[in-house]
Parts: sequence; C-alpha cells; structure tokens
Amino acid sequence: MSLWFLSGLVIMYSDASALNRAEQLAHAQSLQPQSGWLSLGQAWERSAIQRQMLFDGKPATIIDARLVRQGAEARWLIEDSQGKRFALSAINGRLDGASVNDAASIARHWTGDERTDIRYIDTGAQDSAVRNYEALRPFHRFAIGDGSRELLVSAITGEVVRDSTRLDRALYWTGNWIHLLRPLETLGLSADTRRTVLTWLGGFAFAGALTGLIIGWQRWRPGWGGRATYSQGRKQPYREFWFKWHFWTGLLGGSFALLWAFSGYLNGNPFGLFSPAAPNRAELLRYQGSSLPASMRDWRPSAFVTDTDNRDIVELAWRRLGDTTVLLGLTRDGRRLPQPVDGGSLHFQTSALLAAAERLTDKTPVASQALITEYDSYYYARRGQAAFDRPLPVLQIDLADAAATRLYLDPQDGRLLLRQDTSRRAYRWLWSAIHHWDIGWLAQRPLWDAWMLTWVLMGVVLGSSSVVIGWKRLKKTFHADKPAPRQTDTSRAAKPMAVTQGQ
Repeated sequence: MSLWFLSGLVIMYSDASALNRAEQLAHAQSLQPQSGWLSLGQAWERSAIQRQMLFDGKPATIIDARLVRQGAEARWLIEDSQGKRFALSAINGRLDGASVNDAASIARHWTGDERTDIRYIDTGAQDSAVRNYEALRPFHRFAIGDGSRELLVSAITGEVVRDSTRLDRALYWTGNWIHLLRPLETLGLSADTRRTVLTWLGGFAFAGALTGLIIGWQRWRPGWGGRATYSQGRKQPYREFWFKWHFWTGLLGGSFALLWAFSGYLNGNPFGLFSPAAPNRAELLRYQGSSLPASMRDWRPSAFVTDTDNRDIVELAWRRLGDTTVLLGLTRDGRRLPQPVDGGSLHFQTSALLAAAERLTDKTPVASQALITEYDSYYYARRGQAAFDRPLPVLQIDLADAAATRLYLDPQDGRLLLRQDTSRRAYRWLWSAIHHWDIGWLAQRPLWDAWMLTWVLMGVVLGSSSVVIGWKRLKKTFHADKPAPRQTDTSRAAKPMAVTQGQ
C-alpha cells in the first residue's frame, strides 16, 4: 500500500510515457505527395509475396491505411485484420521497415534542427514504458544532444513512439513501473502472471483496509453523550507516535484507502466479472466490412499534388465502413480535413454508421440515436487524451438488447470510439470513478488536485506508519521467541561468595 500510494502520487504529476497521436502529428513531416507514388492497392499487390513469407501466408485485409513521409521515404502505414502493423513503400511497393539510418533521419527531423547531435544506442524490444505499441517492436533508441533526451523509433513502421528526458524516465520508473508491478515482467514472468499478482494483492489490500477500519472505529471513543474515554481524556488508546498517526489517518482516510484497494482489485477484471472493454478483431472487421472499396484501393496520391490549400497536411488516412470511404488529411495541429475523392465521401452519413452498428451487433435493433455535442459521464476526454482521441460531435446509438448497449461513433472518420453496456457502466463507476475521481465537478482542476493530494498523502502516512508498526511488531515477535540466556556456573557461585565477604 505504501508503494502504491507513493507511486500513485508520482503518476498524478508525470506525463504519459508513450506519445499520443496528437504529439506524433505535431512533429510529422509535410506530406507533399509526388507523381508516381503508388496507390494503396498497388502497394498492397506488389508486397503480396513478401507479406506471405513474413506472415505465414495467412489471409488478411486492410483495416487501417495512412500515407506519410518519413525522411526521404514515402510509406503506406498499414494495420491488417490479423493485427499486424507494417510499412509499404509508396515508391515501389516493397515491405519497407525503418533501418537505423532511416530512423536516425526521422529522429533528426523530429528534433526540428538538422544540426542536432543524434547518437544511436541500440535496437531492441525496450521496456514496458511503450506497452501500447507492442505491435511496433523492436525500437531503435537514439540519444539526442548530451544524452539526457532519448527517442524511440519503431523499426517496423518508422513511427516515433517515445520522446523522453531523464526526468520523464525517472518518473516512469518510480511511478507506473512500480504501481503496476512491472518489475515482475522484468524478472521474466508473463504479463498475465503480473496481472494475476496485481489482482490478488489488491484483494489483500482491500481486506487489510476493511479490517483496519473496523478495528479503528471500535477503538474510537469520542466521549459523546458523557460516555467514557481513555485515560487523560484521550479518544484513542495509543500513546506512541506512530500508533497515533496510524489511528487518526486510518480513521479519517481509511475509507479512501479501502476504495482505492477495491477499485485496484477490480482493475484486472477478476473472474471475468465485467464484459470486455473493446471489441475484438473479428467484431471490428464486421464493423468495417471485409471488402476493400475501389475508391480506396485505386486512388493515386498524384491527385493530391496540385492542391495548394493543403500544404500543412502531414498524413493522409483512409477510413471505410462497408462501401463508403472517406479520405482525411491530418494536419500538425490535429485538424482532420476531408479530401474530395471520386467515389468517396466527405463524412459518414448516419445510414452508413447505423449499418456498421448493425453488422457489429449481429442485427440488434436500434432503440434510439442522437448526435451529441458535449461529453457525458461515460464518453469524455481522460487525462492525457486530446480532442483527436475523443472528438465531438459523435453519434450515440442505443441498442434494444438485454445489456442496454450504447455505441459512440465518429461521423467524420467512422471510428467506434466507445462501447458501453450495463456491465461496463458498472465498471466505470466501480473502477474509474473511485480510482481516478474523474466525475462531475470534482474532475475540474485545481479542485481535483486538492482532493487527490489530501487523500493520497493520508494514504502515504497510513501506509508508512503500517510499515513501521509492522516492523516493530515483528521485532518483538522474534525477540520473544528467543530462549532466555542460561545462568552460568560462575554467576551461581558469585552469590555465596558475596555473602561470605559481607559477613
């Protein structure tokens, strides 16, 4: 509990260890497509043999496709229906990973200064600080300038996934790494084992907090109504410093320690109590549709060359639902600019979104639908998320099923942003609400800071005093178990001698 409270305090005021999409776009190169660049379909066809050899020939279709410029290279960044991520050259269609030299060029552009000293360190899987980018491992690691700053560049797609200083890394190691028991994975245990240990420790912490609260309330004697208190008018039975601090912080802040332990236990979804947080790949493929529309497959980037109004675009991203496609130009500031394409649309009509929802839910009837322009208690921007991750407006669809499923769909790019049912709504209140306190007016800063600091610091004192008290109790226990020293013959003979002298 002490480690959880201390590491949680660090997490509160440290940035995310991995970059989000808005940060990646802010440092991306201007796209400026040139004549001769291949269409998505051409690159896909030309890379067929390489993909079959690399991915064991398993059939797959394109889920996500983005056209970017990285250094001197132009690449289609692909995610397929098998969950594989890779890059295809927009020049010749080959499967095109990022070499160390490519990654160094990308890193140099990322810094914004071509004169910056870039030093290659190594290539590897790296640590769990970039756990949201597992499919992009391994990473090239570079030291920037004097080495205090480091960049991680994916060897698979050339994307920069982390930009960190020494302080950022120190905060990660003392925050997330400890809080989520990442050292267990460092020792060689699996992620599933770590999550199991984390869940059971949360259960033990809940039991400890609950029994501590019960004992504390039983021993509190406020003297109300003329009732007896302890000696000298004390309202608690303890005289020693650490015991008194433990009692009062437990009495005042123990309920929050109990809630944090309980919600931490639920974080790992023990015994599958709650429904999955996100659709699986089969569901997402049904949602999008399995066939690749011709407008998406055949569009040539050269059609974009003469468009002088889009010079700030750093990425072109295809989105599709069924036969409907949208080509979005993404800018450095995160704006999404729909591009006119023959056979494409500028956004997804409600009919296309409803059809996608029907495919996802196996033709479950729609009870209601509404375009919402404000966040609610379930769909909102969490800490570290930008408007790009949680856009507005969105189409809210309520389904007429037993689980009261609700979908949040983005009309601009067709993404399924969030799926909630009765089980996930319960999880939202039992986990996020009482672990992060991201609810209503309480989520507004600096009120949230004052609220969290008060109870987290009480938890730090409560946990630290527990460690001191426990250690003292163990010392007494071990000392009591030691046999009493035997009296020596010399000491027994000394007494009659002293009597003789006294006489």
